Amino acid sequence: MNIYSAGRWLLATCFLIQHASAQQARPDRIVLNVTADPARSAAVTWRTNAATDSSYAEIAPATPNPAFTGKAQRLPAATTAKLYDSLDVRYHSVVFENLQPETEYAYRVGKGDDWSEWFEFRTAGLPGQPFSFIYLGDAQTNLLSLWSRAIRKAWAAAPDARLIIHAGDLVNRGNNYNEWQQWFEAGSFIHASIPGLMTPGNHEYHYPNDSGQVSVFWRPQFTLPENGPAGLEETCYYTDVQGVRFISLNSQEIEINERLLHLQREWLEKVLKENKSRWTIVTFHHPVLSTKKNRDNKFVREHIKPLLDKYGVDLVLTGHDHTYARGRDGNQGPVYAVSVSGPKMYEVDPAPWMAKTGSHQQFYQVIRIDGNTLHYNSYTVDGQLHDAFQLRKQTGRQNALTNLKKP
Repeated sequence: MNIYSAGRWLLATCFLIQHASAQQARPDRIVLNVTADPARSAAVTWRTNAATDSSYAEIAPATPNPAFTGKAQRLPAATTAKLYDSLDVRYHSVVFENLQPETEYAYRVGKGDDWSEWFEFRTAGLPGQPFSFIYLGDAQTNLLSLWSRAIRKAWAAAPDARLIIHAGDLVNRGNNYNEWQQWFEAGSFIHASIPGLMTPGNHEYHYPNDSGQVSVFWRPQFTLPENGPAGLEETCYYTDVQGVRFISLNSQEIEINERLLHLQREWLEKVLKENKSRWTIVTFHHPVLSTKKNRDNKFVREHIKPLLDKYGVDLVLTGHDHTYARGRDGNQGPVYAVSVSGPKMYEVDPAPWMAKTGSHQQFYQVIRIDGNTLHYNSYTVDGQLHDAFQLRKQTGRQNALTNLKKP
């Protein structure tokens, strides 16, 4: 090897080592999350190398004039102790407060010479204003290679979505660094631009000493509302968006922990009873009505479903079964949806409650709320409409459901 070739090889090798070993001072894994009041606040979390023991976020109303950056407010981040996730890293987070509803903001994170690009997001509007959101079932496997097309297609279909619901099993192994790296890379700037509402699935859990614990990455890398039951902060919570109450339950703890099952049930009844929003949407991982004959989420069905019926929940969004199904139980009560956005696939076992099914396809859903009407559209990742219906509020009666696509 001549000197020129050796030098070129050394430069290339150094680049690859630097690229592969991240984590540098410049932030990565930047993710925006819902807060309890997304009209007036937003949460952002990011990662740096462990040497970066402090960091900042800057925010300003976005304008066409790039001089907006000179008016940005700088906020110090909350920073974790040094963590090891195959690299020595720290996570940083800021909650932007006192924002204006229905306003476009730009923000960046970092410090010194190591800042992210400027990202933009729009705060939620006021109750009654129409809006859209995205719902994604399990991502779980082949995240960078194949799940990426689902989240990117969903964003292309609804770039102005106010939030993205991730209905559990974001990854296959909750404590696997590489899988989370793929999840963040697959969503790229989308994670940083549309607030995420994540609910944990069984694959976000691991079981040291026979005791289930949520992924060590969950709380450091997401900044979610802490208005849920004690001990379930950031996994069980609610947020109100433009006249819709979104509730996330931790169904893994419902299925494995009797104490936390009853704690969530009591909390859910209180949150539903006090709810003044026109619409109520609940998300958790394990379906109330499974798409598989050999699956029965007994504790969810026996302890949670009665409250969904009693308090008139409109829509329940789940994952877990790696198929698509949508329908009502006995043609009444909430509409239940089971969906999958990643490439791990199972067959549907048809059941009477299912108005529409699908197998061996990746899906994404775009849902729009406009006054007394909810518009639901489910698409395959090639952009083809797979399922569509409308729910319409009726005073003193259950919602009227109109199927818009033939089975």
